[in-house]
Amino acid sequence: MGKDALNIVWLKRDLRLCDHKPLFEAEAAQLPYRIIYIFDSELINRQDCSLRHLQFIYHSISDLNEQLSPFNREVEIFYGKSVEVFKYLISNEPIGTIFSHEETGVQQSWERDKAVAKVFKDSKIKWFEYPTNGIIRGIKNRFEWDKHWADTMKSPLILNNYTQTSIILLEHPFKLPIELLEELKLYPKHFQPAGPKSAVRYLESFFDSRGESYHWAISKPEESRYHCSRLSPYIAWGNISIRQVYQLTKSNLNVQKHKRAFNAFITRLHWHCHFIQKFEVECSYETRCVNSGYEEIQWENNPEYLEAWKQGMTGYPLVDACMRAVNKTGWINFRMRAMLVSFLCHNLDIDWKLGVYHLAQQFLDYEPGIHFPQFQMQAGTTGVNTIRIYNPIKQSMDHDPNGTFIKKWVPELQKVSKEHIHEPWKMTLLEQQFNGIEIGKDYPKPLVDLKSSAKKGREKIWGQRKNTLVQEEKKRILKVHTRRN
Repeated sequence: MGKDALNIVWLKRDLRLCDHKPLFEAEAAQLPYRIIYIFDSELINRQDCSLRHLQFIYHSISDLNEQLSPFNREVEIFYGKSVEVFKYLISNEPIGTIFSHEETGVQQSWERDKAVAKVFKDSKIKWFEYPTNGIIRGIKNRFEWDKHWADTMKSPLILNNYTQTSIILLEHPFKLPIELLEELKLYPKHFQPAGPKSAVRYLESFFDSRGESYHWAISKPEESRYHCSRLSPYIAWGNISIRQVYQLTKSNLNVQKHKRAFNAFITRLHWHCHFIQKFEVECSYETRCVNSGYEEIQWENNPEYLEAWKQGMTGYPLVDACMRAVNKTGWINFRMRAMLVSFLCHNLDIDWKLGVYHLAQQFLDYEPGIHFPQFQMQAGTTGVNTIRIYNPIKQSMDHDPNGTFIKKWVPELQKVSKEHIHEPWKMTLLEQQFNGIEIGKDYPKPLVDLKSSAKKGREKIWGQRKNTLVQEEKKRILKVHTRRN
């Protein structure tokens, strides 16, 4: 390696400057290094990507650059195919080593990584990838994973320090298209602010007051917006590491006064990584049923029902309020997410694959390792998890009894009394007049009958599970018989 060798830190879903192994190793190497982020043009065009994700990334990078400014450093942005970007960098500078985190992404991001690995190998460039959030690549089972995760969470945080650099920003042909750049700059106010500084502010306010009612409010669509941590976008895009959150939670004095609430929160940090680890082992969860037997299910797939679900126009107030809230703000709590999927698959009889990308695009905290396994769990296609069919009327009565959340997001129902807010279609014409609404005109009638559609959905899922188990047992018996003979 020559004296002019240059290293690169490649940021992906790790947009932070603290507890960051690649940046630590780049500093430790005592060689000049660039910090880059690539808006990969192929991944951007995937069905699971949306403008709001790219805006969050862009503004997270702006936050990093503000913090890096005193060191004359900057995250350099590239737009294009990752392979072509790295080929250009290698042809123009004496690259020595690439540092990055491993990314638990979709199959296409894995193919991207394999392609750039070949470029590095052909150019005799070392690439060091580091695990993140306790996720292990290449394991065949998760028998020891819980212990590994706990050990990782308790291990010391990486203390990143930065030196001044005289490196000159690179002029290159991979600039963001002007139209895209202008869209990225316009960050909507109704999204959570992006970047590590905002992540810390949200975490501190969660510790100071918001989190004390976490365990009580977690299932409630309105109260959860305040009392939940709201850290999920920052964790998803790496503005803060799970280890940082875990250790800061364990050490906070106010947390010790409200153990029930914050123990529940810590449990969900583990749960978060548990599902990402599952996806790391098997990323086909994106495209195929976890239990292949469910690929044979015949869904009705009514396109009008699907569009009504996407727009929040199903005629079921809580379903519509939740969809409109997530479309607008990028966030709803877990129970309501589960209800949306349950309603799509079990009540509307629509294949989960037709709805999974819509919510991926809407969730500001979209994380493939959680999204696809969880979507299938709520759709009932894992073959092992309990089949949950969420009754949206019961959910609204239990968790939004006064209709506060519903009225906030479905203004058509603003004047409807709390006695009718959960089932407005049951109002007589006189009651509708009194409540300032005409069902079927101002607000849609329910698309399906809840009871009969749920019964049909339950029978379909259970019937397929039974058939699959019978088929698997026959295969097992045949295999044993063949082996014995």
